Amino acid sequence: MKKDECFYLGKIVRKYSFKGELLAKLETDEPEAYVNLDSVFVEYGPNLVPFFFESSQLHKSALLRFKFEDVDTEEDADDLIGADLYLPLTLLPDLTGNKFYFHEIIGFSAIDVNFGVIGTITGVNDTTAQAIFEIDRAGQQVLVPVIDDFISSIDRDKKEMVLQVPDGLIELYIQ
Repeated sequence: MKKDECFYLGKIVRKYSFKGELLAKLETDEPEAYVNLDSVFVEYGPNLVPFFFESSQLHKSALLRFKFEDVDTEEDADDLIGADLYLPLTLLPDLTGNKFYFHEIIGFSAIDVNFGVIGTITGVNDTTAQAIFEIDRAGQQVLVPVIDDFISSIDRDKKEMVLQVPDGLIELYIQ
């Protein structure tokens, strides 16, 4: 499995017991949806390696406490601390309305209700305090904050996102 065919689920943060149990912080609003998984991909070096769950349960509501098959000692568990967890994109539930996954809208046309066609969404930068749409407009980059109030509608069939951004924001980027 390739990383671009997967979504980031979370990170193994620490050991839980002396028998190979681990705790992972899941990056999701619904951690309970991932309690009964059979397996997960663990980023191990440059590869994604499948690991199979022996058991799993929620721990303090936000952490997943689990035991992988064949990880039976503290040493085995130590080797996995800090590793990222991934699942195939096919396991993501479909979103409707104005809810979307960042990877889903890449290639969509961005249209402002007042300005018109802005350009093509090439990415979403979520490494900043506020996630930002990266929009290509004929070689120029336009940045628009990902704010629910700015998103008027999403048409998945037409691959269009209609935005209503503050006056002057788009013009800041256009020369």
